[in-house]
Amino acid sequence: MDRTRFRRTALALSAASVLALGWFASPSRAAEEAFIIPPPVADIAPAEGLKTFVLAGGCFWGVQGVYQHTRGVTNAVSGYAGGKASTANYEAIGRGTTGHAEAVQITYDPKQVTLGKLLQIYFSVVHDPTQLNRQGPDTGTQYRSTIFTSDPAERKLVQDYIAQLNGAKAYKKAIATTLEPLQGFYAAEDYHQDYLTLHPNQPYIVFNDLPKIENLKKIFAESYREKPALVREAKANN
Repeated sequence: MDRTRFRRTALALSAASVLALGWFASPSRAAEEAFIIPPPVADIAPAEGLKTFVLAGGCFWGVQGVYQHTRGVTNAVSGYAGGKASTANYEAIGRGTTGHAEAVQITYDPKQVTLGKLLQIYFSVVHDPTQLNRQGPDTGTQYRSTIFTSDPAERKLVQDYIAQLNGAKAYKKAIATTLEPLQGFYAAEDYHQDYLTLHPNQPYIVFNDLPKIENLKKIFAESYREKPALVREAKANN
C-alpha cells in the first residue's frame, strides 16, 4: 500500500482511536525494528565548520525527525534529490517517475557528531537498508534507500561501511542502499518540515516514526537530544 492511501485511511481515524489500539501505537510493533550494528571501522576526522550530507531512507518525515533529535545536528531539511528542479514537488515525485527520492539534507558539526555516527544511526534506526524501493507501507523508487555524495572521502566511507556491514552479515539480507552523485537538493514544501514534531498523534507518525525516535534514545543515548533542531527555528536564526 502506498503512503498516500495509508495516510488517507489513517487520517480518517481520530488520535484517540489510534491510542486505544495499544498494539498499533506500541513501539514494539513498529513497522521497522532497529538493528544493532557496529560503527564504521574508519571515520572522517573532525573538521572546522559545519558540514552537510544528503540521504534518503523512506518517508522523509521520520528520517528528518530522527536527525533533528541527534546531538550535533544543527538542521535537517526534508526535500527531494535525484531528479530535476522542475519536478521537485510532492505531487510530481509521488508518481515515482521523476527520479527523485524523498531525502533529508543534514547540517551537522563534525566536532560534535561524526559522519560515521550519522551513518550508523541511518543504518540502524532510521530505516531498513535491505528493502529495495520501499520502506514499511511506502513503495516506489521515491522511497529508495540512497545516499547522495559529492565528496570522494564521504563516498569511500559509505562504500567501506556497507561492505563492512555486509561482510559481518549484520542483516538477514544484503544491503540495498545505493550511492548516487549529489546533483541538487530541493527543499520540500513548508508543510512537510518539522512534520513529526508538529503531528505527534498522526497515526502514520505514531506507528512508523515515533518508534524510531525511541530507538535512537535507547540505542544511541549519548547522541540523543530531547529538544529537536527544527527547520522553523533555523530559519528564524538566519
